[in-house]
Amino acid sequence: MQQSVLFVCTGNICRSPTAEGVARALAEKQGVGHLFTFDSAGTMAYHSGEPPDRRAIAAAAKRGYDLTPLRARQVAEKDFFRFDHVLAMDRGHLKVLEKLCPAEHRQSLGLFLEFADKGTEDEVPDPYYGGPEGFDYVLSLVESAADQLIRRLSMTV
Repeated sequence: MQQSVLFVCTGNICRSPTAEGVARALAEKQGVGHLFTFDSAGTMAYHSGEPPDRRAIAAAAKRGYDLTPLRARQVAEKDFFRFDHVLAMDRGHLKVLEKLCPAEHRQSLGLFLEFADKGTEDEVPDPYYGGPEGFDYVLSLVESAADQLIRRLSMTV
């Protein structure tokens, strides 16, 4: 039995594809990739069909993650039926998801960093308008949360 996880941010070119790529790679590295399905989407269709932001790709590549095959898409109603966990990068995304999500699937919604070791952040900040250091910081947050997510969910499968 697999666990399915959808990561959601605004345009699906920075935070959520980073989370998808990192989670997939870490699950494979931990030998539990077969237990998971990972995907990502945006609350908006601004970048549908586009690859992740070049800065997200570069930051991920420096740490051995390949985001180049990923393409942006907008979250769809069917996603709430397909995924066991729909994880928002920040509270704004979570509010959008709560409005879109059918009542019977609301238990699948949450913030991604709820899975991370307790630190100073509870939301993944948007690096889009900043420099490369913001993408590196996001990647560090995502690595920690993805590792904990995989470990926690692996125990329930």
